[in-house]
Amino acid sequence: MTVERSAPPTISEVAAEAGVGRATAARTLGGYGYVSPELRSRVLAAAERLGYRANALARSMSTGVSHTLGVIVADIGNPFFAGVVRGISDASRARGFDTIVLSTHESLDEEIAAMHVLIDKQVDGIVVASAALGPKTSAHIAEAWSRGIPVVLVDRAVPGLELDAVVIDNREAAREAVTALIAAGHRRVGFVWGPPIAGRPDRRRDLVDAAARNLWTDGERLRGYLDALDDAGLPFDADLVMVGEKTEERAIAEVERMLGLDDRVTALFCTETDAVTGALRAIRATGFRVPADVSLIGFDDSSWAAVMEPPLTMIEQPMLALGTRAAEVLLALIDGAPRSQPDGAFRHTLDTRLVERSSVAPPSA
Repeated sequence: MTVERSAPPTISEVAAEAGVGRATAARTLGGYGYVSPELRSRVLAAAERLGYRANALARSMSTGVSHTLGVIVADIGNPFFAGVVRGISDASRARGFDTIVLSTHESLDEEIAAMHVLIDKQVDGIVVASAALGPKTSAHIAEAWSRGIPVVLVDRAVPGLELDAVVIDNREAAREAVTALIAAGHRRVGFVWGPPIAGRPDRRRDLVDAAARNLWTDGERLRGYLDALDDAGLPFDADLVMVGEKTEERAIAEVERMLGLDDRVTALFCTETDAVTGALRAIRATGFRVPADVSLIGFDDSSWAAVMEPPLTMIEQPMLALGTRAAEVLLALIDGAPRSQPDGAFRHTLDTRLVERSSVAPPSA
């Protein structure tokens, strides 16, 4: 059966139905210029009767406003970024803005391509969780701003870019988590996982320098781990730190190695969801139990952590609030507000919370 599709109604047809001129109908439906309330009501009623839908691209070309925000994140499948995107989407929808979401798989090349896609689509502003580490790798972000498209960073600030960034204090959150493990009596605390550093640095100084160069969440959480060791007067042991390639399979192998040491690890701090699941698989594969043999604290609290056996102690990030604040800051910039310096560094820092459950106990030996 052939389905015949009638042509969509035009602005001219809406104008004729409303009994107004085409220019009046165009201003009403395009959202620009002045139209009296009485004529606006007539045009909108006529558009509703005819089933008229505005062409968003044509409207943006005539008004310079697309009412669309672009969002670039590392992995939309990650529950953390999914929560951030939901916060952005909810806040932007409340203001009448749509969102276009692109995922980069932590690839700078994919991020650059995504940025150019959003620029070409003439979005009104962009929120990005960037893979850039500094001015040499962030030219694409600066390009968007130079074209008049406001940009707000979320989750990660980029050194050298004086742009609003909505973040948490990753260093302090990690320090709090590791301090909780030490307070429970642990002296052999493992770190899973850190920045993409090749090999296993033999000296603490090497690790500190590498973390300082990596200002993503990875580097900051590693620095918080080292801070907690320093606070407690505990020595650094490179054998208890996993850095480099970040996969669940490698996390399993590294945790199994830590558990097999003569002076084995008795507690683990895991910096991401896949690090937590990899650690749990390794603990079970080696016959150990949480928390009887190994205590564990992870990052990014979620509903599954509360229903595990035992329920897991986790750092809770305000995912929705991060997205909401990023959208609010971006919309303010679109409205003409100046870039802000809320704490002196263009950063809007939101609080985390250590959610204590049952995965931490004193060491068994």
